Amino acid sequence: MDKKTLYDSFTQIELDTDATLHQISEIKKEVETLVEENATLRIENQHLRDRLSDLEKQQRSDEEVVEPEMSKSRLNLEKLYEDGFHVCNVFYGSRRVNDEPCAFCLDVIYGERR
Repeated sequence: MDKKTLYDSFTQIELDTDATLHQISEIKKEVETLVEENATLRIENQHLRDRLSDLEKQQRSDEEVVEPEMSKSRLNLEKLYEDGFHVCNVFYGSRRVNDEPCAFCLDVIYGERR
């Protein structure tokens, strides 16, 4: 290998290295931008979750004013009913066919509260 070829090879390697370094710098800038944007979005997301939680609490408190809360036993009956079982005294414990509504069950759960 003569000196000119060797020198040209080193020059080409130097140019390739500079180009690679430039690409790495550009990628680094993009990653920094994405990290900053991600942090901003995380903060905004947390603020939105907090706001949603506040709105849900407010809505629940508004609903509580409108409708008195059910007792634990009625809530349990409601859960059983939603799971597809009858809670009325006529069909108690049997499976509701195709989850069809049952007037007797609904009366037991949501009927007059004594």
